[in-house]
Amino acid sequence: MSATSGQKTGDSRPGDDYGENLAAASILVIDDEPGMRNFLTKVLTPRCKRVEQARSAREASGILDQAHFDLVILDNVMPETSGLDWLVEQRRVGLFADAILITAYADLDTAIRALRAGVADFVLKPFRVNQILNAAARALDRKYLRRENYLLRHELSENCVAMNARLLGNSPALQSVRDMLARVAPLPSSVLFTGASGTGKEVAARTLHGLSDRADKPFVAVNCAAISPDQIAAELFGVIEDGTRRKDGLFLHADGGTLFLDEVAQLPQQVQATLLRVLEDHRVRPAGAERDIPLDLRFLFATNADLHGAVAAGRFRADLFHRLDVFRIEMPPLRERSEDIVELAAFFMSEFSRSLGLPRLDLNQEVLLKLSRHDWPGNVRELRNLIERSVILGAFPAEFSGAGAITGAEAIETLELVEQRHILNVLDACDGNRAEAARRLGVSRKTVDRKCAAWGI
Repeated sequence: MSATSGQKTGDSRPGDDYGENLAAASILVIDDEPGMRNFLTKVLTPRCKRVEQARSAREASGILDQAHFDLVILDNVMPETSGLDWLVEQRRVGLFADAILITAYADLDTAIRALRAGVADFVLKPFRVNQILNAAARALDRKYLRRENYLLRHELSENCVAMNARLLGNSPALQSVRDMLARVAPLPSSVLFTGASGTGKEVAARTLHGLSDRADKPFVAVNCAAISPDQIAAELFGVIEDGTRRKDGLFLHADGGTLFLDEVAQLPQQVQATLLRVLEDHRVRPAGAERDIPLDLRFLFATNADLHGAVAAGRFRADLFHRLDVFRIEMPPLRERSEDIVELAAFFMSEFSRSLGLPRLDLNQEVLLKLSRHDWPGNVRELRNLIERSVILGAFPAEFSGAGAITGAEAIETLELVEQRHILNVLDACDGNRAEAARRLGVSRKTVDRKCAAWGI
């Protein structure tokens, strides 16, 4: 925490850049002096998304009951109560905004109490325009940096799918999924991804987020089955601890972006009821708080369980199921898109060879044929694990080994696989330019177009 002081002179231009966080912020100014309120409002309004003012602590409490703010700027000396006493009380009932304290005295006792009350910064009177703006910008930047760090730690602890993961393959089944993702991405509707484990539900959810207008906002993935039932409510919705200490839940950290709840069928009944209220009201109330906080979230869900059966058995709320099941996308199992195995295996081989620093294995004709004939009960995840394990060991398992020779009908089939793999690799090297790919392959453009059409590309 730092204190700044100076003369209240030297205005800055409205076009001055104090960062995108300040430009997108909603700020509440609390001061009993009309001149100071109007001055701060005049300074902040051209540079912020929304600015409101309150003449007293009581009026500010009423405003906070109705609206949420990113930052509160308050005077410490007011007729009814001090700014610090009011802030402590508001933390107890549920004020999650950061705060800047305006004070004429920078004594040690005030600084210690300010830290305990969760004040992000305090500014000494009199002050210049740039000092209050810099304090506000710093507070907001720290707030979003804390959120970014928290979400990165969450990604690591959850072992989430990589942010650059892509839906690979050009089979008709996968192209149908891509078409549905493109159709629903611009809309705010919830989406439920279903399908067996390992079919790529989280990858599809990330793809949808990337296609939406929230692509530059957070994507937060939560495995509901990986959090203990006694902790999941606090992890999702947040909690106020010891009266004033707050823990922002994942819902608040994801605000403005997309929240993906995987294994949603594993949610405890009490959490299901709370989630239903959040979906209906777009507001969340952390445990121990007395106020709801508005949310701007796109909700995505996934399950490999039979939700209809769970509803019939009383394990899952019927009303919540109908709220989730607005738009459903069924992810196809790998056995129904075996033509994608060539591209998937080549991608995973390249990925693990590079990341592990080990040589690639030869995906020859016999290996690809045996991969394409496997049933893959674990779907894409099983194939990925197989390639990683094989790279580490330096050889494929015996059932997939390409040591033997093949003849007859099997040779014809494998040649088709090799042809497809080669053409796709050349197309990838040409960034999808079919005319250039045809030139490098020594065939006509019509030949490449015909092959791609046959493969559903």
